[in-house]
Amino acid sequence: MCAARGRTIRTASIVGARPQFVKLSPVARAMARARLPISDRIIHTGQHYDDAMSGTFFEELDIPPPAVNLGIGSGSQGRQTARMLEAIEGDLLAIRPQLVLVYGDTNSTLAGALAAAKLHIPVAHVEAGLRSFNRRMPEELNRIVADHLSEILFAPTVTAIENLRAEGLESRALLTGDVMYDAVLFNAQRARERSGILRDLGVVAGEYGVATIHRAENTVPQELRTLLQAINAAAGRFGRIVFPMHPRTAAVLQTDLADWRPVSELLVTRPLAYGDMLALVQGANWILTDSGGLQKEAYFLRCPCVTLRDETEWTETLREGANHIAGHDAMRLDAILQELTRRPRRTLDGPPVATDGPFGAGHAAQRIVAAVCDFCESRL
Repeated sequence: MCAARGRTIRTASIVGARPQFVKLSPVARAMARARLPISDRIIHTGQHYDDAMSGTFFEELDIPPPAVNLGIGSGSQGRQTARMLEAIEGDLLAIRPQLVLVYGDTNSTLAGALAAAKLHIPVAHVEAGLRSFNRRMPEELNRIVADHLSEILFAPTVTAIENLRAEGLESRALLTGDVMYDAVLFNAQRARERSGILRDLGVVAGEYGVATIHRAENTVPQELRTLLQAINAAAGRFGRIVFPMHPRTAAVLQTDLADWRPVSELLVTRPLAYGDMLALVQGANWILTDSGGLQKEAYFLRCPCVTLRDETEWTETLREGANHIAGHDAMRLDAILQELTRRPRRTLDGPPVATDGPFGAGHAAQRIVAAVCDFCESRL
């Protein structure tokens, strides 16, 4: 029986961390408008369990509430992934979807892909083919394993396609564009209109920078101290920096770096909602971050970015001086910020308009959902 005659496609989307909720949001909207009826079961692993990192995102991004929250929470890499694997397997056994979608590169991605593949349920990886070529990063290992377990690889860029080709996976890959670009195009103007974050923080557009730190390799106490000292120095020299602090970073400060203090020009805040962060980036002079997602959002919003890592999987953002690699080098960071301050001040006159660039033209979710329909229909 063909789906067009009444069969509903049954999928499961496995998410657990803030960036995955953003990636899911345009896909969920596209599923609601798909040419075939799709029933997508959203499985939230609970990897991010703080409300500022999880609960508010579903409401803000208009994502249907999760069918289940597995409540895994934090823990060591092995313990967290093992608990996810066990819980996801039980849920998938009960519902037996035709396709499981995993997103990005977190432990939720790895556990979801592994659980589905071992149950012989096809896996589709949204944001496939990303490589930093640094296997010390947990995210790099998660990406590689998820890609090799997946039957469909939704690649956001030509570079991602080339990486998959080099690993013999090109036959499973589809160039879709980046769902995070879809999300920024949809939400940027809404953020400008609805967010009061600049007023709440007492900052003025064009008169501050933004910094974030959360990667596992950057929150080892000594590495984190080095980065925090560099950010303090940057705030003292170049002016106000808003620093939304990730729970992981805050925990290390509390236990291992209790003597650290921000300078007066470094404004430490709680984690911010997605719309507030979009509004903040749109008004910022520059971004300092180790986040892959924020590197892209800065690129989409035309805000200069400095990456606090020694490499990036988003090499497209390095073109034309949009993103700079500083690593943990305070002198390098200082030199980059000096160069950025000499540039003409960027215009802050409006949200981005869709253009066909390295991350697509804002239709990635539509292409993904069309491919999901084709794949599942062929197996009915």
